[in-house]
Amino acid sequence: MSSLPPRAGRRCHNALNPMHSTVWFSPDLGSELGALGLDDPRAAYFAARSAAMGAVGAGAVSATFYNFNPELVARHVPAVWETATPDAVLGARLRAADATLRRLLGDEAVASPELAEAAGLALRAAEACTPQAKPLYAAHAELPVPDAPHLAYWHAATLLREHRGDAHIAALLHAGLDPLEALVSHTATGKGMAVRWILSTRGWRRTDWEAAQERLRSRGLLDAEGALTDAGTALRAEVEEHTDRMDLAPYEHLGADAVARLTELGRGFLMTVFAAGAFPAEATG
Repeated sequence: MSSLPPRAGRRCHNALNPMHSTVWFSPDLGSELGALGLDDPRAAYFAARSAAMGAVGAGAVSATFYNFNPELVARHVPAVWETATPDAVLGARLRAADATLRRLLGDEAVASPELAEAAGLALRAAEACTPQAKPLYAAHAELPVPDAPHLAYWHAATLLREHRGDAHIAALLHAGLDPLEALVSHTATGKGMAVRWILSTRGWRRTDWEAAQERLRSRGLLDAEGALTDAGTALRAEVEEHTDRMDLAPYEHLGADAVARLTELGRGFLMTVFAAGAFPAEATG
């Protein structure tokens, strides 16, 4: 039985994960990877997020990213590695993270004892992450921890994000939700991204989306209007709870008081980056 309050690990993850994600929406990443010859945003994303695994092929990226259309992945991977090596991409990604966090948080926050404290807590939590059946986490766990506190915090948030993300894919598979069904059902909770944004960034067609809706309706998970049924709501809740169980170790390792403190600090930094316009409005709603 967990010593943490219910969903404490999830709340902490929700405070840290968007800080990691700022880089994917940042013009700094486009500039850094563009300088390497990766001008296409999708190619840049696939390269930057998968580079820790080395020069992998489209199959490995599709498997670990899960909700992207494999046809879109195959358009860019493994060709990206002919343009830039994984090591070069990782260097560019870290430089982009540095520029992004300095711009969004400001110099005072970057140099603050609170950010150094958050970095230490997040790194301590990550000590208890496990690599088994978690390929994206395991690859990132082999990267060195940056010296600068704001980059160490970003690195730790990355480890915790990928640890939970790998577990979440296992939970989706256990629930019988394929990549598009996972996206459709998550959007139906009211917490997902905008459908137009999903289709434009994940490489799916509207007909693919509608077919996934029909599959979910046939299972009694969606109603005629595309809203979750009681069964659909229960399944989505079980997916998150299953993910929580597989992602519990880092937060148990940290302990209730430290998890609460990391969540508090993370939310404060998150409010700052949101106010600074870190995320495009069209991605939600």
